Amino acid sequence: MSASALALAPRRASGRRLAWTAGLLAALVLAWGAGFAVFLRTAMQPVPPPPYADGIVALTGGAERIETALRLLEEGRGRVLLVSGVSRGADLPELTRRVGLAPGPIARRVTLGRAATSTLGNARETASWARTRGIHSLIVVTAGYHMPRALAELGRAMPDVTLFPAPVLPPALRGGCSLSTLRMLAGEYTKWLAVRAGLTRLASLRESA
Repeated sequence: MSASALALAPRRASGRRLAWTAGLLAALVLAWGAGFAVFLRTAMQPVPPPPYADGIVALTGGAERIETALRLLEEGRGRVLLVSGVSRGADLPELTRRVGLAPGPIARRVTLGRAATSTLGNARETASWARTRGIHSLIVVTAGYHMPRALAELGRAMPDVTLFPAPVLPPALRGGCSLSTLRMLAGEYTKWLAVRAGLTRLASLRESA
């Protein structure tokens, strides 16, 4: 082999590696984009009302989640309700006032969980609450875009509990998405992928940041 051919060989090998790397990155971006499109469609799809369950859990952090859970409790969809991740200053009278309910009749059926600060924390708090109450089926109330990750975390924490999603469509997603909303949804989709890959703690760190 000539000296010029020997000089060109490393360049060709380097070019092939670059082309392979670029092709792999392009394939990953396309796969991420296709998955994100499915994620968006699923997050905005209405679902039928959940069946009766032993209990209901509302994961705080977004509009109308607590209100929806309280309405489901009043309709008799579940016998008890956990509101997971409630801020220190909130109390039951304040929460029930939002939906025009009197706190007295349901006070013994509602637990305000204040320990959780992330979805992983929600799952742990809910699992502990469910065990002490003998709950085997649970309606999960959270935003539609948050539901896949919530179900994944709750399912791992409570593998023997049947979960029924009751997604809420936040006001920000009604009538189109802004750029900031799309960024938020992309971040949520990426965190869900991290949970699916077994990187739950990483997703929780990003959530708390």
